[in-house]
Amino acid sequence: MSEVIIDDKSEHCIPFLLERLENHQKTEDRPFFLGLNGVQGAGKSTLVSTLSLTLRAEPYSLSTAVLSLDDFYLRHEDQVALASSHPDNLLVQHRGQPSTHELHLLHSTLTSLAERRLTKLPVYDKSQYQGAGDRTDTTTWEEVNRPGSSPIDVVILEGWCVGFRALSDAELEAKWNEARNLVESGDGVGQLGRLKLSDVQFVNNALAGYESIWDKFDAFIHIDAKETRWVYKWRLEAEHKMRKEKGSGMTDEQVVKFIDGYYPAYELYTENLRKPIFSDSGRQLRLEVDEDRKVQQVYRL
Repeated sequence: MSEVIIDDKSEHCIPFLLERLENHQKTEDRPFFLGLNGVQGAGKSTLVSTLSLTLRAEPYSLSTAVLSLDDFYLRHEDQVALASSHPDNLLVQHRGQPSTHELHLLHSTLTSLAERRLTKLPVYDKSQYQGAGDRTDTTTWEEVNRPGSSPIDVVILEGWCVGFRALSDAELEAKWNEARNLVESGDGVGQLGRLKLSDVQFVNNALAGYESIWDKFDAFIHIDAKETRWVYKWRLEAEHKMRKEKGSGMTDEQVVKFIDGYYPAYELYTENLRKPIFSDSGRQLRLEVDEDRKVQQVYRL
């Protein structure tokens, strides 16, 4: 199977996006916010590139800002401090899980874009510190809504956990108990049941702080892997590509350990993400893909 990602998703997403944009422009005098979720390596970046190029081109000519949730990871020193303050929690020993992003920066950036003020867009370099990553200097960040430029019309925020909603304490404990029982019986294949409940609760509590960001979305697209275990294969391919392009990055063993830290969130939150994240219908599109990342089913929620 090839690591080359062929875009067969935009043909479903572009009509959906243009329809939602048209409705938005009739009633709102602010930028349109699109959230986009997909497991690592599923083709988010390729889709986002196509969507942004389409929106910027004629006949739409919409000024579009693309943000990755990854660019809002904590600075390296802050991530080290978080890991050190919770040394037994495997979920926060590296970037990834909710709690490892600087939410204040994300909120202020989105608010500035919504108000069409001069805004700098953060950049995170995952190759720094042997793949541990760090945010780049602010002087390298792109500025949008500059005087004399076209104000931003569309904001796309993409990321692996974009749209995840925190579970109630009872729901969380039930899922954890089920996973733990499977591990103890020898049938468990995930990571959730191998963790302490308190570690999972820490991340779930942090996730609640993200929900006011998801509430800003006018539409949402979910690239859903039919089998989430494929994320290991896809992330390895992505890391090989980065090492080839930048000359540094994680080893295969580090990648597997890295994904192990993400995987419990897929076990916890994917089920609810497959349902509407909004109270009203029609604003969410779910694309189910196979191991080759090809679209198999499309659902309008």
